[in-house]
Amino acid sequence: MTVPTDLLTSIPPYVLIAFAALAVLALPRRSGHAVAALATAFTFAQAVLLGDGGTGAHLATQFLGFDVVFFNVDQFSLLMGVVVGFLATAAVLYAYGSEAPTWVTAFALIYVASTVATIYAGDWLTLIFFWELMAVTSTLLVWQHGGAAVRAGYRYALFHGTGGTILLAAVVVHGVSMLGSVPAGEIFLFSSTTGIHASATVLAAIGIGINCGFIFLHSWLPDTYPRPHVAASVFLSVFTTKTAAYVMYRAFPEGGMWLAYLGGFMAVYGAFFALLQYDPRRLLSYHIQAQVGYMLAGFGLATLATPYGEFAVTGGFAHLFNNVLYKSLLFMAVGVVVYRTGVEDIREMGGLWRVMPITFLVYLVGAASITAVPGFNGFISKGMVLDSAHKVHEYVLLLDSGLLWWLLVLGGVGTFMSFIKLGYYMFFHGSATLSPDDATLFQTAGMLLAAGACVFLGVFYTQLIELMPFTDLILSDEVYFKPYSRSHLTESAALLVAGFVGFFALKRPLGWLAHRMPDVDAVLFPSAFYLGRGSVWGVTELWAAVDRATMALAGAAMRTASDPREALARAGFDVEIRAGIGRSVLFLTLTAGVALFAFLLV
Repeated sequence: MTVPTDLLTSIPPYVLIAFAALAVLALPRRSGHAVAALATAFTFAQAVLLGDGGTGAHLATQFLGFDVVFFNVDQFSLLMGVVVGFLATAAVLYAYGSEAPTWVTAFALIYVASTVATIYAGDWLTLIFFWELMAVTSTLLVWQHGGAAVRAGYRYALFHGTGGTILLAAVVVHGVSMLGSVPAGEIFLFSSTTGIHASATVLAAIGIGINCGFIFLHSWLPDTYPRPHVAASVFLSVFTTKTAAYVMYRAFPEGGMWLAYLGGFMAVYGAFFALLQYDPRRLLSYHIQAQVGYMLAGFGLATLATPYGEFAVTGGFAHLFNNVLYKSLLFMAVGVVVYRTGVEDIREMGGLWRVMPITFLVYLVGAASITAVPGFNGFISKGMVLDSAHKVHEYVLLLDSGLLWWLLVLGGVGTFMSFIKLGYYMFFHGSATLSPDDATLFQTAGMLLAAGACVFLGVFYTQLIELMPFTDLILSDEVYFKPYSRSHLTESAALLVAGFVGFFALKRPLGWLAHRMPDVDAVLFPSAFYLGRGSVWGVTELWAAVDRATMALAGAAMRTASDPREALARAGFDVEIRAGIGRSVLFLTLTAGVALFAFLLV
């Protein structure tokens, strides 16, 4: 039976998810989570069914005279709908199995709803509204846990509030710049332009870049994601940054080498600092930055000539799609270990593979996927981005390969080293001192959904490509797309060997660096704190000084007006003033009043 397209496009999925959040609070725990899983599964099924037709602008109306679209369906929004709906369903099952409080699941669903609404926005006004709502809902999800998560949540809110404000400024500049080139009502529609207007480029890049985790704008990532409930971390780890990467493509669909190189440096920076971490969720958070770097490199390489530009964009979106799956899987596996042991330092773990075999196996799937081991989905998408980087011959270094390719390769080696480290310390290091239970039934169900998708899309990779844009071009004879060619397998093997040797060769120096190599937050957070405190003190003291001066002047004026003889005597004048109100008294009173009024006015 086929579902009519008109019916599917009349139901915005984010509305159902928002109602499911209320159901989680109103219904018994099991029933509420069942409703939540059904709502997120509907989002997945709807996107799959709409892939066969129904593309276009739906639920369009006007706001303040501008055209707005609340449900824009195209290749890009559909692939995001597929993976967000699928993963959100797995995350709801995982939250139920992790005994997450109902408020955690409710806030998580509101966060997912705002994410889906951002994805399906068809204009910049709708997008910026839900973008800001996504920042608010994710902050509530962090705060819910209490404790250290509250202060981290404030810092998180400041980052995302700043980014949203800058992006809003970019949208305003874009709208003003578009006046005259298209009908006034259409200036904010995505279809009216190829992206954000050139005059808003810097503002848009910074505003979106904060959510992407640009270098030096990324410290909210490792600061926030290790703090909340383990189930909340699963939701947080995949939606904000991946939605930001998607919006970055919306803003810059023609790419740019600045974006590609920035992505390359992010891949190295994130992988390097991940290697220095012993908090498992903090380590994974740095790898969010690194993996977003590969996506941005692919989107930036859209600037290459056809068909290489389209191939790069497809690789970037494929990596985005895959990253949602394996990154959430890794947060789930690590979350099970933290949930069962209560330990958040991998040096205090070890030997857990014997007592937690299910968690260990799904960790291996996630680690193999993110490190691009053949047979797993990360191998397909990361290989596409690396192939595209081969076409860039600026700043040639070794083997006739340019700087961008080497940055991405170095990030890949660092990634493999990181997950050898994480797996080694959690599951093998030393003798087992802990004997926790393995994952619960519903934790296992959530992890197996994500793990199964990682394996399936690594083996049947054409199913992955068919979800992507430019499918016909990528699978045509014009583009040589053979991910399991000898050259790809050789390159992958070299990366894996380099990572394995590199970790055990550098294990001791990395441990030494971990205590001596702070990230920018070591300077940024104290500076912001003392700057904020200084600003509050300065404003408060200035106000107090003005208040004291005003009251002193007012008191002096009142004393002078009420007893001018005494005032003149204190000033050294001995004069006789007749009783009653004479001209001298009126003159002095008027002078004091005018002076006071002028002072207050200034």
